[in-house]
Amino acid sequence: MSDATLHMTDRNPDDFSVQIADQVESFLVAVTEVAKGDEPDSAVPFLLLEVSQLLLAGGRLGAHEDIVPDERYEPDPGPEADVDELRENLARLLEPVDVYSEVFDPYEPRTAPVPARISDDLTDVISDLRHGMVHYRAGRTTEALWWWQFSYFSNWGSTASAALRALQSVVAHVRLNQPLAALDGLDTDQGMGDDTLEIEAGRVMAEEIGTPLGVRSVK
Repeated sequence: MSDATLHMTDRNPDDFSVQIADQVESFLVAVTEVAKGDEPDSAVPFLLLEVSQLLLAGGRLGAHEDIVPDERYEPDPGPEADVDELRENLARLLEPVDVYSEVFDPYEPRTAPVPARISDDLTDVISDLRHGMVHYRAGRTTEALWWWQFSYFSNWGSTASAALRALQSVVAHVRLNQPLAALDGLDTDQGMGDDTLEIEAGRVMAEEIGTPLGVRSVK
C-alpha cells in the first residue's frame, strides 16, 4: 500500500485501525520534522504534545481485546529503516536535557533509577511503529494492529511513557522557573549508585525552550 492509498476514501475514518494508523503516522511525521532542527525553540513542548497523543493510541490498543493476527508467523516486513541519523539529530537538539533518570518497573521493589536518553527513547519507539506501519501499508491491517499492540506492552508503551515524564518535567521546570540540576557528566553508559537520587535531565537553557512557552528567562 502506497502513501497515496494510506488514507483511501473507502476507509471508514471511524474504523479503529484507521484511527490508530493515523495517530501512528502523525507521530512518525512530526518527530521526523522536529529532528530536522528547523524550530529548536519549540522542540521540547512539541515533542511533549506528540508523545502525549501517541500514548492515547497506545492506551486504546492496551484496552482493546487481544488482537490475533491472520497468519501464525509474521510476514517478512523487509529490512528495518536506519534510525541512527534521526537519533543523532534528536540528541543534538535535546543535548541540554537529553539524559534523564528512569525506573523501568515501578512495581519492582527497591529498583534503582538508571540513566536514559530521550533521543534513544523516541527512536526506539519510532522503530516499533515503523515496523507495524510496513504491514499496514501493505494491506496487512490485522498484522499491523497486532504488532502495535504487542510492542506497546513489550516496549514502546513504557519507553514512550518514560520519555513523556522527562519531557513533562522539563516543561514544568521551565514554566515554574525552577532550573534543573547539572548532570555532572552522567551518561547512559554509566551506572547509578543508590545515592544518586538527585539526577535530573541537565541544566535547562531557558532561552532555548522558555520563549515559546511564554516564560521569562531563568537567571
